[in-house]
Amino acid sequence: MGKSSHHRSRVARVALAWALAWGTAIAGRAASDTETIDTGAGNLLAVLRESAGENKLDETLRPYGPLQATMPQGQRVEFETSWYHYLGDMHIRLVFDGARTLQSASPDDLARLQLTPDQALRLAVANLRRVYGVPHVQPWSGGLMQVKAAAPELTSSYFLDRELWQALQARHPDGLVVAVPRRGGLVYAPARDERAVENLRFGAAALYAGGPGARLSSALYLFKDGRWSVFQAPQPPGD
Repeated sequence: MGKSSHHRSRVARVALAWALAWGTAIAGRAASDTETIDTGAGNLLAVLRESAGENKLDETLRPYGPLQATMPQGQRVEFETSWYHYLGDMHIRLVFDGARTLQSASPDDLARLQLTPDQALRLAVANLRRVYGVPHVQPWSGGLMQVKAAAPELTSSYFLDRELWQALQARHPDGLVVAVPRRGGLVYAPARDERAVENLRFGAAALYAGGPGARLSSALYLFKDGRWSVFQAPQPPGD
């Protein structure tokens, strides 16, 4: 077996092991045409979504700008949402939390609430902690640690919880390498633990390629000194 075949075989084995450990109970919220969602400040959340093909190197929020969509009748409409290019191949969506679905916030919503995008993001993370609680971490395989949250479909939003990562990094001065390959999971390794970081590389690639839940990011990220950076660039589209 050649080196590339051995690599693919290892990724396949890791994918199976990680998928079993990750669990298949991660389910998104079912959409509802009749649900009325509270659009007050206390109901604002932030979610991360994939921006395939991007590799943004800083955390500055950059607005997506107007988006276009095709209506069921075939006409194309243009609209604006509070979506922001964020880091690596991820973007942030500011949303209002409903019982069965999430509703995107608009720039008009932020203006009504008198919030800048940065203020809205901080409020959204505070709301996440208030409503869904502070997550806990538990040991995983290969020297890795897994972040667990009360609402599995919102686990990846805790990537934005800077207070959480500052507390974790206090025990690891060299920083933390973090993977968020799927919306329902968040895994990290101490940056100085080379073996754990290597396990994270394989495991994250495997889950991104075929894990449970919707995929999010193919990159690895470093949290150090209160800041995020791209530790390993995202995969090019099509890989």
